[in-house]
Amino acid sequence: MGGNIKKFLVFVWELAKIAIVAFIIVAPIRYFLFQPFIVSGASMAPNFATGDYLIIDEISYRFSGPQRGDVVVFNAGFIPKYEGQKFIKRIVGLPGETVEVKNGKVGIYRDGQELILDEKYLPKDLFTNNNSRVILGENQYFVLGDNRPESYDSRSWGILFKNDIVGKAFIRIYPFNEITTFPAVVY
Repeated sequence: MGGNIKKFLVFVWELAKIAIVAFIIVAPIRYFLFQPFIVSGASMAPNFATGDYLIIDEISYRFSGPQRGDVVVFNAGFIPKYEGQKFIKRIVGLPGETVEVKNGKVGIYRDGQELILDEKYLPKDLFTNNNSRVILGENQYFVLGDNRPESYDSRSWGILFKNDIVGKAFIRIYPFNEITTFPAVVY
């Protein structure tokens, strides 16, 4: 009988060691490099849907800044009623630019140059409403949802500061038939 208890304790100890090593490996990756995010809501349709399970890259922005077209997850606590929540949106305006939403189009102005965004990732008939003009300062971004009529974004609550950004969408791992990485958008 004593031999069985000893074997059981050895087995439990081996399982505990495996769990400890797994935790030591996985915890830093989860908390400092990548983190899961589940999409909720229609603001990023048709490109992202409720229930999409994404892995967010938290390390890239430590080496380079967000780029136009990046899909980012950020802490929405600076927006009244959204403390503790995270949002997902697309970066449209970068620091030092002026963003103007006018006549259904998004224009970017920087150093006397004008760029009207050709947003190929959006449905062709999409109209960006809520005319507005925002001048972005250092570490400030203008973000929009891909489903412009349904998105609560910078047109409503203003600028997004870099320190609120958690990371960028890296890969969709669910639903399984839509597994994909998210390459840089070209305008």
